Amino acid sequence: MNGQKKKDPLGRGLGLSSYAYAMLSVAGVLCFFLVWQLLVQCGIVSGRYLAKPTEIVALFLYKLVNTNPDGSTIPSSILSSLQVSLVGFFLALIVGIPTGLLMGWYKGFRQFVSPVFEILRPIPPISWIPLTLLWLGIGIRAKAFIIFFAAFIPCVINSAAGIRQTNQTLINVAKTCGASNFEIFIKVGVPSSLPIMFAGIRVALGNAWATLVAAEMLAADSGLGYMILMGRNFARADIVILGMVLIGVLGMVFTGTLSFIEHRIIKWRI
Repeated sequence: MNGQKKKDPLGRGLGLSSYAYAMLSVAGVLCFFLVWQLLVQCGIVSGRYLAKPTEIVALFLYKLVNTNPDGSTIPSSILSSLQVSLVGFFLALIVGIPTGLLMGWYKGFRQFVSPVFEILRPIPPISWIPLTLLWLGIGIRAKAFIIFFAAFIPCVINSAAGIRQTNQTLINVAKTCGASNFEIFIKVGVPSSLPIMFAGIRVALGNAWATLVAAEMLAADSGLGYMILMGRNFARADIVILGMVLIGVLGMVFTGTLSFIEHRIIKWRI
């Protein structure tokens, strides 16, 4: 219940309701922006290098419908970034998760794939940008490929690690009931791997979103990363900060959505 007091794992009463904790979180955010505003307002930090929160809000409202000075409105920039990030991210899930599950369950497949995977794994996603520009130009396919590579690695690693930690007792029970190896893989191994798999998806989401910004700053003509780049070129700290804030807010929304999906799928963890 929302109005009930909660206890910590040690059994000590915390004395605050969930509503009070939510208000503390809101108060923390407000205090952060208040200190930020005062630092610039009082001249402690130059407004040339750090725009006020009120200026950021005013710029946000302005760029909702105006393209100056970077050539795009905020909705179009967000749409461009979302289009690229979601294509690369979901492609990484579709390819990376099955690959990791097969690597973790079937030793022969793992021995076949691991050498190539271990060569690719240490390569930073950003290092693919020059080759991607040569192969695919600066369109959505190029940026989606870079994001795919950033998200693919953690999907594979965590999926493989999760299914390899399947409880041997559950496997033995399934064998006793006459289940085949593939049936055990689907009905026992995959469900057991979900918690660690979702941890990998969360890492992949962060990698994809962070890599998107770098890709758009180097190989794009639209998007939030491109807006930040244009803000730097125009010496507009407010544009740079606005782009960063939007990226942070969208990342928080994505993380919250993923946590909600995880909670709904893996109810048995609660």
